Amino acid sequence: MSMDGSLDFLKSFSWTFPRCMTPSPRTMNHQKSQNSEKMNSLEMRDMGLIERDSSDGLDDNNDQDEHSEGFQSHEAVDESDSSEDEVAPRNTIGDVPLEWYKDEKHIGYDIAGKKITKQERQDKLDSFLASADDSKNWRKIYDEYNDEEVELTKEETKLIRRLLKGKAPHAEFDPYAPYVDWFKWDDAKHPLSNAPEPKRRFIPSKWESKKVVEYVRAIRKGLIKFDKPKEEPRFYLLWGDDSSSADRTKHLAYIPPPKPKFPGHEESYNPSLEYIPTQEEINSYQLMYEEDRPKFIPKRFTSFRSIPAYENAIKDSFERCLDLYLCPRVRKKRINIDPESLKPKLPSRKDLRPYPATCYLEYRGHEGAVLSISVEPSGQWIASGSKDGTVRIWEVETGRCLRVWKVGEAVQHVAWNPLPELPVLAVSAGPDVLILNTGFGNEEEQKKIKELLHIGTPTSSDDSDDISSFLSWLQDEKHDCIRLRHYRTVSSVEWHRKGDYLSTVMLADILFPMSLSSVFHPTRSIFFVATKKNIRVYDLLKQKLIKKLETQLREVSSIAVHPAGDHVIVGSKEGKLCWFDMDLSSKPYKTLKCHPKDITNVAFHRSYPLFASCSDDCTAYVFHGMVYADLNQNPLIVPLEILRGHTSSDGRGVMDCKFHPRQPWLFTAGADSSIKLYCH
Repeated sequence: MSMDGSLDFLKSFSWTFPRCMTPSPRTMNHQKSQNSEKMNSLEMRDMGLIERDSSDGLDDNNDQDEHSEGFQSHEAVDESDSSEDEVAPRNTIGDVPLEWYKDEKHIGYDIAGKKITKQERQDKLDSFLASADDSKNWRKIYDEYNDEEVELTKEETKLIRRLLKGKAPHAEFDPYAPYVDWFKWDDAKHPLSNAPEPKRRFIPSKWESKKVVEYVRAIRKGLIKFDKPKEEPRFYLLWGDDSSSADRTKHLAYIPPPKPKFPGHEESYNPSLEYIPTQEEINSYQLMYEEDRPKFIPKRFTSFRSIPAYENAIKDSFERCLDLYLCPRVRKKRINIDPESLKPKLPSRKDLRPYPATCYLEYRGHEGAVLSISVEPSGQWIASGSKDGTVRIWEVETGRCLRVWKVGEAVQHVAWNPLPELPVLAVSAGPDVLILNTGFGNEEEQKKIKELLHIGTPTSSDDSDDISSFLSWLQDEKHDCIRLRHYRTVSSVEWHRKGDYLSTVMLADILFPMSLSSVFHPTRSIFFVATKKNIRVYDLLKQKLIKKLETQLREVSSIAVHPAGDHVIVGSKEGKLCWFDMDLSSKPYKTLKCHPKDITNVAFHRSYPLFASCSDDCTAYVFHGMVYADLNQNPLIVPLEILRGHTSSDGRGVMDCKFHPRQPWLFTAGADSSIKLYCH
């Protein structure tokens, strides 16, 4: 066997027995004294071993030399059957699979309990160059259990070479040793026993005779039945079908071809008049579908000579052949497409963190449904308006109620002023809008707020007469605030980003047809107004309509603008959410059908790429909405989480949702008179 073959065998061989063959203590000192004397001879034998392996094979003379060398080495090293002489493995994990340590930096523990760190792996090129430079690389075997390389000794290579040739591992073993009969020898004077042979060895056994009698009786009674030999039939069908013969049972089952229908009277060349259709019947056949139309129309001929040639003879014969071959009549092209490949490849939710996922805090105190909430610009307080006619201010981190105002009517909408130095709150209740002083801030800020909320004597002007017909400014002494009285119910209140303008929406047909809500652009002087079907975009400087977004929805319920100002999301009362790209088109870029019931509000986060929607189905959906600076790249929209926790009351669920201005937190207001805070 060549050297390459032995190397392959070494790599696949489970090398355990050479480790157990250790010299006994009484020979250790003798070996140490002979190491220096035998070093030169061992090196010369190594070189001779390599030269012999590179040759084509080993002859019988080499086997004899091998036998003598192995015998000498065996005399030098005595084997010991004692388990105390065995070398314990370095790794002490026992039967634990090594796969459990594939992700760890260690492979096990030594006898002292210390971790055995893994060796650094070389790439294949470095290991190949190292093996080319190392002349003893062919002797090295990687021990996966102890994570080390084991270099075989000359005695171990001799054992493997003998095993490859099918011989005994030790050279001193003689497979053809003479047999030694330990109970018989030539010089024996006395036998082992002088007792005579017993009589039972020459008499048939009674037990065996009883068993034979039992078998005979069982056969006679029919309890034991033998297989009858198969009788071949004396006669067989010479021209019969041999499909059921024993010769064909080993092959595929025989399938007879389909039998055609036998011709009847209609197929006759001279059928009776009752089988021949009239002209009206033939015309009615043309009005029928092709699959319902008869395939053959009988005709009458006076003789065989007048019968024309069959038009579909070749076609029918070809189809008959297809029937014989069991081929389909229609060739169908199957498209092998993996259904998973049709799904859009979305990033993992773990990579899109943080986003609100669990309910962290609950604010309770309202007695009616909470219709609107608003977060203070610093994120320290939150205001809420309820159907019970109260406005409350809560501390976000503790859930403590700080202020309570009893307005007297159901509060439709609340909105904080976006300026931190002007902590005032706009509240819409019925036809009135109250500008409340929250009491936060230092003394200078409070003095400025009180001066701002004090109404002096109004001066008469032409414009004031027009405005006073549908709006009036009043001083409310009860709450020490300003009351803006409208002639209709106010449904929405929104502040400008600078905090010096305020917009209110009434369900009237004066300015806009069925205005539902409005919002200011976050960076430019643009004003968005949501009507029942469309979104109208106005330029405040030019005071004209610049764009009209077609939602293609049944009825719009809410609107929110991205902090960059180029994207808008619109919620509807049919559970659909539309994403608009202002620079792309006036039609929706994406339409998401996420809620089974009406969407009550939508919201964008100021700094995180998140937006959310809440619905009457008592859930709030959180989405990842990344808008890229590259105009050629479309926005990435990924659904992240469905937030549950609110209960339904009078058919209503979650009424409003707002993001925290700095943290990835979401506040939801429900019809069950509770406010929930969801954190990441």
